[in-house]
Amino acid sequence: MGAFFVSVCLVLPAQAFCPRVDDLAPLRVAKVVDGDTLRLADGRSVRLIGINAPERARDGRPAEPFAEAATKRLQALVAANDGRIGLRVGSKARDHYGRTLAHAYDADGRNLEAQLLAEGLGYRVAFEPATGLEDCQRSAEDEARERRVGLWQQARIFTPFDLRSGGFALVRGEVARVQRNRGGLWIEMDGPLVLRVEPKLLRHFDVAALQGLAGRIEARGWVIDRSRRGGVQPEQARWMLPLTHAAMLEVLP
Repeated sequence: MGAFFVSVCLVLPAQAFCPRVDDLAPLRVAKVVDGDTLRLADGRSVRLIGINAPERARDGRPAEPFAEAATKRLQALVAANDGRIGLRVGSKARDHYGRTLAHAYDADGRNLEAQLLAEGLGYRVAFEPATGLEDCQRSAEDEARERRVGLWQQARIFTPFDLRSGGFALVRGEVARVQRNRGGLWIEMDGPLVLRVEPKLLRHFDVAALQGLAGRIEARGWVIDRSRRGGVQPEQARWMLPLTHAAMLEVLP
């Protein structure tokens, strides 16, 4: 673990990826819950925008690789700023758990999610409405991925045939068919997986490009087991991955 923290110090600083933000009121942090969640002294729970850190052990399940490292690194970043952070709350102020959705910054205006992503301590995620940091956070993750630091030393990228349970996943595979109906736009993969863009989000996507999609792609997001919702028809894929932002899908060369 010591060697790990020495190595991440060599990663490019967060300001190399995302713009600085100045004049944010410092807020005291009461607790770092995990690598992407904080609890403030005023009682608010904050979910950081743009990053999904590995899950810590809970409910009898073991911790995912680098979960504790991500938590400790966020604790260190907060401690280095006298236990305070600046917040820029997103356009969607809360998630379905009631947590405040926000970008976090240190005293120098550097984005903390980008720092964690650059050190390989979380996966980049994106949702609509966009916050404007999707591209720079992508660059931060690309840096870690290229250098194979943190979780990218052993990150598993699934095929549709590998899926065994719901939850966050990176999936690569071939596009079999794309169709659009009242339920949104559906990208059927070669295998038991379909990607879905729900109707209200279609305006944020290049629909024509999606309808012409072919070849190999990489998608990321939270996979849903449709069989747990009362069963699926024989012609339907068991697994569904909702796409929440165009940045969650990439066409591979």
